[in-house]
Amino acid sequence: MTSGVLAASSGGAHLGLFGRDPSWLILLKCVVIFVFLLVTTLLQIWAERRILGRMQQRPGPNRVGPFGLLQSLADGVKLMLKEDLVPAIVDKPLYILAPLAAAIPAFLSFAVIPVGPVVSIFGHHTPLQVTDLPVAVLFVLAMASIGVYGIVLAGWSSQSPYPLLGALRSAAQVISYEVAMGLSLAAVFLYSGSLSTSEIVASQHHLWYALPLIPSFVMYLISMVGETNRAPFDLPEAETELVAGFHTEYASIKFAMFFLAEYINMTTVCALATTLFLGGWRAPWPLSLIDHGVLNTGWWPILWFLGKVVTLIFVFYWLRATLPRLRYDQFMALGWKVLIPVNLIWILIVAAFRELTNEGRSRIETLAYVGIPLAVIVLVLSFVTENRAVVAEQESVLEPTEGSYPIPVLTGAPEALEVSHD
Repeated sequence: MTSGVLAASSGGAHLGLFGRDPSWLILLKCVVIFVFLLVTTLLQIWAERRILGRMQQRPGPNRVGPFGLLQSLADGVKLMLKEDLVPAIVDKPLYILAPLAAAIPAFLSFAVIPVGPVVSIFGHHTPLQVTDLPVAVLFVLAMASIGVYGIVLAGWSSQSPYPLLGALRSAAQVISYEVAMGLSLAAVFLYSGSLSTSEIVASQHHLWYALPLIPSFVMYLISMVGETNRAPFDLPEAETELVAGFHTEYASIKFAMFFLAEYINMTTVCALATTLFLGGWRAPWPLSLIDHGVLNTGWWPILWFLGKVVTLIFVFYWLRATLPRLRYDQFMALGWKVLIPVNLIWILIVAAFRELTNEGRSRIETLAYVGIPLAVIVLVLSFVTENRAVVAEQESVLEPTEGSYPIPVLTGAPEALEVSHD
């Protein structure tokens, strides 16, 4: 109840406002989101090719339409008109179902993302959001998990080794990074006291969660790149290793649906990051101070929301242009040995801070209770890690013996690596 009052008082939408719209208004919202995601995908493909071209000192698309703006549309029409070839050995029902399983959840996830506050549409006051749930964030994570079934089914049904390897990689990847992503969001739930997207935006009225929860924000950004199979984490479709990965045997409109799902998922995870960490549709400081927050009312918030989402999408392109693809063991180690343990420790710290604050402890007492044990743990871990690094370095250095060629830094018995001058 408290969170609902907070949402209503700060210009947000209370859960009680949803489910009261007329059918035509709900349908209108769904159509607008569907068109928005399609148009956003076309613009993303064009922008990515142009930005990567500029970063890598080569031209991007610049022939079809002004500045090449119609190139993505032309590619989409080409894929729709191409002959739809189906290999003879595939499991046909699953082969056809896989692109749908990847694309449909991508559209559904955006239904619970708040794009703006309550506005008036043809005389009806309604929030700029299709619907909201008490567990809306879990719904988004569930849709992301279901979307991976499309990739797994595509690899399995293709009856081909390289797609199957891509599907297995995707299954392992989503287990690793879905856990890390969920843990990075737990701190937000502790701070806001809600899993509703509209109420989380309302609770960031004074302070965006990206500032007090910056470790969670950074780990979410890393996890969302792994979750969407984007470079440098695009292991399920590594072209240099797996031809094209899970969609090797797909062509025409089915291939386009996988492509569509990937870019819609990029938009969704960026919109979720905006909602949970960057204040959602709220204007950035100091624009939020203009005329007592008038820029946080009406249709202005759509502009702030889109600006934040586009900025995060640009980070995807920046990473692809600058970082090489990770090895698979490095990729899995990052998820299991770094992101998940650090997330668990950080959640304990946030939970301790919240509990001590709720008990009425002062800020100095809270820092003493939490900071001193944390500092001891960090010092012990750093000491242990340093000792292990020194031992590993000592074991790896092999001094060349007299009368032999120089020995590279390798592990093993020096006697086995000696080369005489005989």
